Amino acid sequence: MKILLIIADGLGDRPFDSLGGKTSLEAADKPNLNTLAREGMIGLMDPIRPGIIPGSDTSHLNYLGYDPFKYYTGRGPFEAMGTGLTLRGGDIAFRANFATVNEQGTIIDRRAGRIREGTSELAKQLNLKIEGVEILFKEGTEHRAALVLRGEGISTEVTDNDPHADNLKPKDIVPTSEKGKKTAHILNEFYKQSFRILKDAPLNVKRRSNGIKEANAILYRGGGEVPSLPNFNEKYSLDGGFIAGVALVSGICKLVGLKNFTPEGVTGSIDTDVKKKFAAAVEALKEVDFVLVNVKGTDIAGHDGNGVAKKEFIEKIDAALKDTVMKVRNEIVVCFTGDHSTPASAKEHTSDPVPILLRYPGCRKDGVGEFDEIRAKDGYLRLQGSDLMNVLLSSANRAEKYGA
Repeated sequence: MKILLIIADGLGDRPFDSLGGKTSLEAADKPNLNTLAREGMIGLMDPIRPGIIPGSDTSHLNYLGYDPFKYYTGRGPFEAMGTGLTLRGGDIAFRANFATVNEQGTIIDRRAGRIREGTSELAKQLNLKIEGVEILFKEGTEHRAALVLRGEGISTEVTDNDPHADNLKPKDIVPTSEKGKKTAHILNEFYKQSFRILKDAPLNVKRRSNGIKEANAILYRGGGEVPSLPNFNEKYSLDGGFIAGVALVSGICKLVGLKNFTPEGVTGSIDTDVKKKFAAAVEALKEVDFVLVNVKGTDIAGHDGNGVAKKEFIEKIDAALKDTVMKVRNEIVVCFTGDHSTPASAKEHTSDPVPILLRYPGCRKDGVGEFDEIRAKDGYLRLQGSDLMNVLLSSANRAEKYGA
């Protein structure tokens, strides 16, 4: 059988007061997810290991069968590849944000009001050369971007300038070893030059005059050297594809050799067309054996601390399943889960295990019948992220026997 893996980013949650002490998933009206649960099995999964707080990058790697403790060098390379930048061996890539700072240099919004338009115009002005090192800058989705250094003597052994909170000033980049001195100097100089460029950019002049938060500063973090990953299709004897609206997930999938089936117009935002993503996935399964679909809105609502919005986005996901995935569920393996928990009460990733749902023709049924974090403890499944591909392959009757 063919395999559809749907990852609702940041799906896991904790009980929320505004939802009557329920999680967003628990409170959501989700008849289609509950049908899949009733026809299959549910449970809990630690994306990495118990007690480890996962990033979206490390969890997606682990789910696809790439041990993050072996292959993860930093989020930057994946983010950069996802934006469409072509990376070379020895390049150093960082995640970046357009941000808003005030006249005193204090960050008032790390995401520049989640800017949606004009970032490509800004990014083009930030491709610079400093002390012989080429700097490539490319916009991603919304406020996100990628920063790549290319040249001699560069290193990942530097700190970040992103303090990960508003109302603080960007940090000075400092080397963590002798090798990082040149890179630290270049990154600090890039921040100064980019600030001068962005301040006078026509887009920011217009936003300033209209009282809209400017995208006048660049925050960067997660620097890493481009890793070499075994090809997914060769690793599992599958033809694989993906659908994702965020650069990070796109970058990971491209790096392991998955084919891009993402339709035009979908995004990594809460207003994305989820049904269009699922319809594209169903169509892609006519061509390939495995499709990963990432849906980001659950994570955004969690980071915003908005449990109600997260509940409503889960309902949007559920409605999108009706005329797409539900119509082919008797022909394929369907797995629905999250890459990590982003409780609205915490506004950040936590180590809470994520709920997972698995349904395929002829599968065992655990009788739970409702899909949420609380009832998941009564289901059959209890996994770590590194188990997932083995379970999916076995469910699809594609696994090889171990032993005689």
